[in-house]
Amino acid sequence: MYCAHCGLKIFPERPVCTRCGRAPLHEWIQLFSLAVLLLATIGNSVASLFLLPKLSAIHPSVLFFRGWLWADRESSLYGWMPLAAALLFWEFFVWRKIRKAKPVTKIKGWVSRKILAFVLAAGFAPILPWWLPANQPSDKTLAALSQYPGLPCAISWGGVLIVAVVLCVKAETRDCLLGKGKVLALVSLGALALFLTLTLFGWSLS
Repeated sequence: MYCAHCGLKIFPERPVCTRCGRAPLHEWIQLFSLAVLLLATIGNSVASLFLLPKLSAIHPSVLFFRGWLWADRESSLYGWMPLAAALLFWEFFVWRKIRKAKPVTKIKGWVSRKILAFVLAAGFAPILPWWLPANQPSDKTLAALSQYPGLPCAISWGGVLIVAVVLCVKAETRDCLLGKGKVLALVSLGALALFLTLTLFGWSLS
């Protein structure tokens, strides 16, 4: 990797040019893409919390608002599952091969694997008792889940967020996970464009 400003070679362990002191361009692209994705997520969350329930009640015959609200609720409850599975897949099949191919400083991969395995197990635990009655959770666990219904979802999203932060702290794992930022930029801009399109279409219906 070379500096886009002065051409000096930059090592992944020190992702700042020692000659001009500037960060590589792809790191700014990654930061911008994550900021756009965060903006789209916040906007969609605000819409699903404050606008869509009112619009669904005011326009009960319009399927668009109810469908958008249902998709947001389902993604908030189960959207962490594909993310956790994708991070586990990346850890086992991508990063492990890179780590074996060249000597790199090991990030505490067992931490991310343990957290993701626990998150997936905790997420699928409420489904298993229907198929395996012998492995039903205890009464205290069921009472806690009934008292705080959003607790398992919050724990699962928190675990996925912790693993993502741990992986993105180190420059080499961040570049391997996010790439050079081009695909991430397309995904983030696509998510923002989809949110704006849905907002404008819903505004026209209301």
